[in-house]
Amino acid sequence: MPQKTGDKMKEYVMGNGAIALGALAAGVNLAAGYPGTPSSEIIETISKYPHAGVHLEWSVNEKAAMEVAAAAAYSGARALVTMKQMGLNVAADPLMSVAYVGVKGGMVVVCADDPGPISSQTEQDTRRFADFARIPVFDPSTPEEAFEMIGDAFEYSEKYSTPVIFRPTTRVCHAYAGVEAPDESAPKKYEGFVRDPSKWVIFPRLSNYNHGMIEKRNAEIAADFSSYRFNTVQGSGPLAVITSGVSYAYAGEYSEKHGGIKIIRVATAFPFPEDFILGALEGVSSVICLEELSPYIEEQVLKTVGRHHLDIEVKGKLDGTEPHNGENSAELTGAVLDRFFGFEPEGNLIDVSDSPALPARPPVLCAGCPHRASFYAVKQAMKGRKCVFCGDIGCYTLGNAMPLDMVDTCLCMGAGITMAQGFSHTDKDTVCFGFTGDSTFFASGMTGVVNAVYNEADIILCVLDNSTTAMTGHQPHPGTGRNMMGDIVEKVSIEKVLEGMGVKKIITVNPLDLEKAVNAVRECAETPGVKAIVFRSPCIAIVKSGAKCSVGSKCINCRKCIREIGCPALITENGSVKIDSNLCTGCGLCAQICPVGAIGGEGDE
Repeated sequence: MPQKTGDKMKEYVMGNGAIALGALAAGVNLAAGYPGTPSSEIIETISKYPHAGVHLEWSVNEKAAMEVAAAAAYSGARALVTMKQMGLNVAADPLMSVAYVGVKGGMVVVCADDPGPISSQTEQDTRRFADFARIPVFDPSTPEEAFEMIGDAFEYSEKYSTPVIFRPTTRVCHAYAGVEAPDESAPKKYEGFVRDPSKWVIFPRLSNYNHGMIEKRNAEIAADFSSYRFNTVQGSGPLAVITSGVSYAYAGEYSEKHGGIKIIRVATAFPFPEDFILGALEGVSSVICLEELSPYIEEQVLKTVGRHHLDIEVKGKLDGTEPHNGENSAELTGAVLDRFFGFEPEGNLIDVSDSPALPARPPVLCAGCPHRASFYAVKQAMKGRKCVFCGDIGCYTLGNAMPLDMVDTCLCMGAGITMAQGFSHTDKDTVCFGFTGDSTFFASGMTGVVNAVYNEADIILCVLDNSTTAMTGHQPHPGTGRNMMGDIVEKVSIEKVLEGMGVKKIITVNPLDLEKAVNAVRECAETPGVKAIVFRSPCIAIVKSGAKCSVGSKCINCRKCIREIGCPALITENGSVKIDSNLCTGCGLCAQICPVGAIGGEGDE
């Protein structure tokens, strides 16, 4: 529970919660985003403070969120945009232009990077994007710093009339810490939009002029960042560590064990604070750059050392001292720094050569997940036919696992629909399926459907509608009938949207009714053009069922139920098929598959 200290509340929160509280303390007026791990909890935390007077929304995608926030910032309001690193690709178009146009109110784009990657397609580094877009980036090391630094980000955004990127990584987003937040916060008072087409309407001539202004301004920001409070130096000696983000915390732990080493922390990677680095490197003969993902800071240090003709050795990712991929950890950091400082290893890396391998625990669809039934229906209906199954980003990506084996491609959000079109034009003898979820349909699927209709593709669109955004924590979307302001709103009908786009055959079916689902797929497969099946059944995590299935005495132990659908509730016990009642949701799919009718409700024979 929060503890009150004076006019502040001490709260123990996740890093994303700290970012949210910091934004509220900074007077944020509007927050928009699209859910994506590891960033999702920021907006969810703000939603717990309805008294704050902030307009809050899950936008249909990151591009929409960026544009909503840009308008707010044009009005002088403080706007927060949240997403993961993949989402920044979607939002790149408006962000690049806003970087040229500039803002009046503070505009902070929180883009959470995912080293590992733990839940992403790529390990891209948002510091590179900040450099590419020519806008400042802040890189917090801990939840406590993130709480304070988000306010600084708003200040710098307004001071230099530019959007800024705030780049926490997974461990900062999901670590917990205590922060002291104001007991009450109020949104910033702002002027409102002042019409000025010469400033707010982007034209080539304006862009050309502003580009020159941006480069001049960035030199000023770099000088300003050289005295920024989170760019710090601790310790001394001829050997130094230059680090950022959560790697700074690991280096600090290492320093405590070894009586203090020189640590140079860069919290603002772009514009690079060169004056700060030059001062920090006095008396240093060798540095190691400790950072996650790309060698961005290492490259900047090398440029600085070369430009000023310093006799300093720079080590890091570029010479193989530190790996390019994956997360850093205290153990990895310890091993790298032991070698750099010449210390004897102190158990930083555990010798696992004689240890048994850990059991593999691949992610699977939950027991009772309706997506399993949807995939199985398509698979049964298409037996003996040449097909391609184009998947998408979400829970249903797990349809790739055996025994379903129903995802042939997975590229990025919305690509299941458009890639199916590509195959339909090149592989004429193939039945082409494009799978998407209900949230993804609204986020990035609709343009693909229009493209399919317009360009006369021959595909079967399968919308796996479980009435939520399940993979990222069950956020609402336009089809759920509620929004993040707590309002009940009219549901946007997927079927009506499809009809309006020109899709002639649309079938809605409950995937847990196997016979009807199979028949729907077969009917669509015999119809040319663009067809759509909406497989609608709620996510079992949001609609709980008290029903359970059990295996009766008729069971012949053929194990067809286990072999064909891979439900984790189906197990073997003493050589016989059983159903784990702790996992079973009573969906009944296994009962429809059993060739001898041995599966029914608990107590049935």
